[in-house]
Amino acid sequence: MKNDRISLYVDLLFCLLIMPLVIMLLPVDRWIVSNTAFLIALIIYVYMLYFVYRKACLPKLFMEKKYLHIVLLMFVLIGLTVGLTYFPYPSVWNTSTAKTIDTRIHMRTQTIWFFFLMVTGFSLAIELTFELFRQILSRQEIEVEKNKAELALYKAQINPHFLFNTLNTLYALVLSGSEKTESAFVKFSNILRYMYTQIHMETIPVGQEIEYIRQYVELQSLRLNRHTQVNLTVEADNEQTPVPPMILITFVENAFKYGTSSEVDCVIHIHIRLNKGTLYFETENQIMRIREENKPTIGIANCRKRLDLLYPGRYKLYVGAEGNLYKTHLTIQLQ
Repeated sequence: MKNDRISLYVDLLFCLLIMPLVIMLLPVDRWIVSNTAFLIALIIYVYMLYFVYRKACLPKLFMEKKYLHIVLLMFVLIGLTVGLTYFPYPSVWNTSTAKTIDTRIHMRTQTIWFFFLMVTGFSLAIELTFELFRQILSRQEIEVEKNKAELALYKAQINPHFLFNTLNTLYALVLSGSEKTESAFVKFSNILRYMYTQIHMETIPVGQEIEYIRQYVELQSLRLNRHTQVNLTVEADNEQTPVPPMILITFVENAFKYGTSSEVDCVIHIHIRLNKGTLYFETENQIMRIREENKPTIGIANCRKRLDLLYPGRYKLYVGAEGNLYKTHLTIQLQ
């Protein structure tokens, strides 16, 4: 729709401004008296030539390899242009000298070919520009659809990963006969409700994402004993700020997966801060369990890909070990 409007503006610019100004450079006052038919034919020819080019769209025909169509079209237009140069001469020329007639014929021929070249060049320039825009928009649409498909795939991979880890937690509570089992299932049902109502949305209020993480931390804390301490701190100046759902949970999962122990004292720090549209997220935990070297970190890889697609050039992510500590630092410019 927007391209059609721009195309209309270009046509109006050519028909109502450019061509009238160029035609006024001709000796219109003389021609309208002595050569009216030719002047009218020339004006009709110029506008006809322009709209034929606009309708045919030579760059598009060239990209579609319809070379025969291009050759035939140019053959017809050049033939029409040559024919216009032999348009019947005015009767007043009969009284002129041969030299004067030759001069006028030469001038008129030059005028016709000047308009042919000018309209051809202008039309090709316009069509090349529009075709370039069409190609750019087409590639952007393809890229957008590709990004949507990739994001859907990454979300689909994250969900089973989360469910597997959480079910392990519930299984451990059931086996131990813990009194916390009922509370754990309530929290788990709340988390599932969040996942299947919010995960299909592009963005959600950051307050909901924080509450989801808080529920997850409480669920995981139910299976931990006194040796593991979890510190979750949250600061948000605007809990309605939109954020992609489940963008942080993988890092929290990893902190619990590799930073807890039932025998050694350890601490997990999780800090979330939102300030003026910028999200700051940090986790820190002692390394209590070593990840298998040949086992790929699907969750973190997917999160990084999601961030690349959603916030290109607007985020910074550091994940790595520093001595016996494993740290995550993520900054996202949400707005």
